[in-house]
Amino acid sequence: MNRLDTGLQTLQQWTHLSSDALLIYCGLIIFFLAALCHQRQLKSKYAIWAVLGLALAAELFGARHDILDRGYWRVGESLRDILCMSLMPLLLWLGAHYRIWRY
Repeated sequence: MNRLDTGLQTLQQWTHLSSDALLIYCGLIIFFLAALCHQRQLKSKYAIWAVLGLALAAELFGARHDILDRGYWRVGESLRDILCMSLMPLLLWLGAHYRIWRY
């Protein structure tokens, strides 16, 4: 786990982004890659589920790390991270699904 934390800190230093901004960009990248692979593109349910699934999986992995190292799970921070990662893709998906933007 130490190597993973070191790698994430190195990525943050290299990109000069905060952890929240990094989560937002990761969520958008995952959404756009999954939407690109699917026929419906931005309306794709697979793309939004991919983002939500990966956000939940990452936070469960982080919860495991919290419980083993600290003895408790920081639920509030995990929910904030899930929200940061999935909010922008969810807004894009809702906008495309309900045709807010005409294209």
